[in-house]
Amino acid sequence: MAASGRIVLVTAMCAAAVGQAQAVSFTQGDATLDINGTINGFYAHRTQEVGDVKTKDSALTNGLLPGWINFVFTTKVEGLDIKAHVGFAPGINDKSDVVGLPSDPSCGGDRGCDSPFSQIDTRNLYFQFGSSDWGTVKLGRDIGLFGQKIILADMTLLGVGGNSYAATPFNTTFGMIGHGYMYTGFQPQITYTTPTMGGFSASAGIFDPNRFAGDETEEPGFQAMLNYDWKAGDTTSGSVWAGGVHQTTSGDGSFDARGLELGAKLGFGNFEAVAYGFDGKGLGLSTVGALFFSPFEETKGRGYFVQGTYKFGKTKVGLNYGENRDKDGLLTETNKFRSATFGVYHSLNKYVTLVGEYNREKGTGADLFPGDLETRTISLGGILFF
Repeated sequence: MAASGRIVLVTAMCAAAVGQAQAVSFTQGDATLDINGTINGFYAHRTQEVGDVKTKDSALTNGLLPGWINFVFTTKVEGLDIKAHVGFAPGINDKSDVVGLPSDPSCGGDRGCDSPFSQIDTRNLYFQFGSSDWGTVKLGRDIGLFGQKIILADMTLLGVGGNSYAATPFNTTFGMIGHGYMYTGFQPQITYTTPTMGGFSASAGIFDPNRFAGDETEEPGFQAMLNYDWKAGDTTSGSVWAGGVHQTTSGDGSFDARGLELGAKLGFGNFEAVAYGFDGKGLGLSTVGALFFSPFEETKGRGYFVQGTYKFGKTKVGLNYGENRDKDGLLTETNKFRSATFGVYHSLNKYVTLVGEYNREKGTGADLFPGDLETRTISLGGILFF
């Protein structure tokens, strides 16, 4: 599998477009069951400075992707294309500092007792039906629309990126999440996607509402994405997209969450460039990167992300940079979190990619980064797709 094929499979796993590269396929009658997955592991060495205090730590960790095993059912009946996808995402890390036991073996499983076991995240659990004439309807749990295309364009999706110690509780690191974009997540939804017409397509849907403010969620959340893909000859291609998110809450202390995004990707020969930006209010702390995490109430967040990569045979080299900013709400000043990653991704064969990255982060702002935060992370490892 070439590097481009790996990106297709990563996109498939994250955006549920499975079907490009399955390890195992079974067909009986008009139905097909495909099984595919990915496993990764990395050594990360991180130096952190907060004020005058410097700490150094090592970890064996997952990258921005967790492990993943996918079961995908497809068929065509009475003119309808039908698909069901069940995807489980385990990780290699746990929260305990004691091998095989909780950190405090006497806790007896009480609340706060660190688990010595790795987690399994059910990321995909949906079915969809449709046709090339009128589009597709999806019902269940899958990747969100707002912020979807930028995380799939982030080169650190195959590696570690920043926030390298997030993998311990969450199965993954953060890549460039929180430094240029926010995490789309995997969310319960009912979405509709149009057929592709002249390179244009659109998706829109209702999403399970989050109670980030107030005490009621009378209405579902809403997300939408408009996309245009184009190709010129054999060496030039591009994509431009725009997206939006909105959710209301009700009751005392309630406020709305809303945001817009705009991104573009251009490929010319072996070179690829990505540029992206977003602006939101009430979406939560963009410097944390998680939608609807709002401990400082109705904050304003915005960010931008740029990336360039170049392929030399079976090796891709890239550099990216991004920054998120939060202000207003209960924040006393503008808080910023920026990061840059230099990465090398070598395709050892059709299954295995070896990865080396160097990442630097800097956080400023007394509310979220008292004393300021600087980190430097070196990570080495690999990822397998099957």
